[in-house]
Amino acid sequence: MDEETLRYLHARHLATVPFENLDIHLGVPIELTTDAVLDKVVKRRRGGFCYELNSAFAHLLAELGFRVEMLSAGVFRDGVAGPPFDHMALLVHLDEPWLADVGFGRHSTFPLRLDSRTPQEDPDGTFLLRSTEDGDVDVLRDGVPEYRLDPRPRRLTDFVPTCWYQQTAPGSPFRRGPTCSVAVPGGRITLAGDRLIRTTGGERTEEVLHSDAAILAAYREHFGVELPRVPTRP
Repeated sequence: MDEETLRYLHARHLATVPFENLDIHLGVPIELTTDAVLDKVVKRRRGGFCYELNSAFAHLLAELGFRVEMLSAGVFRDGVAGPPFDHMALLVHLDEPWLADVGFGRHSTFPLRLDSRTPQEDPDGTFLLRSTEDGDVDVLRDGVPEYRLDPRPRRLTDFVPTCWYQQTAPGSPFRRGPTCSVAVPGGRITLAGDRLIRTTGGERTEEVLHSDAAILAAYREHFGVELPRVPTRP
């Protein structure tokens, strides 16, 4: 296994498997086990949020012969890093360590060099990894901190309590409303509630979908997601 293969798989995952929180708004509990995640992402052709997407990607990489570990991170909000296990990212061991992350929504198209402390250019921005005094690593995109990474390897079960919190807590950002997003050439396409948002080459367009039928058709057409009904805000 090599860097070229990892880069290809990373970019293709982002363009194929959507970042979405739809089960939370369909009233369907998210079960954080490998079998449940693979059933959802592979068999039912759905997406998910970080715990689901990155654990599924880790399983794929491991099956292909990569040595991969799960890492905990705290997402920055208002300039302050969140709690441990707020986010899951991946450490992939090749000739040098790589940070892979297909579960953050808009992020780097390609994996990042985990040991590098110089700017890394990517189609989705300029990324910088910066060491903290406590041995963690801040990940910045275009100068803005995105999350603080703890480099110690974790197990999938370590993320179960926070996964439950993200689904159920009134203050969780994932409960604000349904969203589904995937990378497209030059940008992203996102369905947030009834708004279909296209961002390409720095330009943003927005279309309001006026019926449940139109919303369900958009999930199917743009994300390959078949839903029994329209997700609603809790």
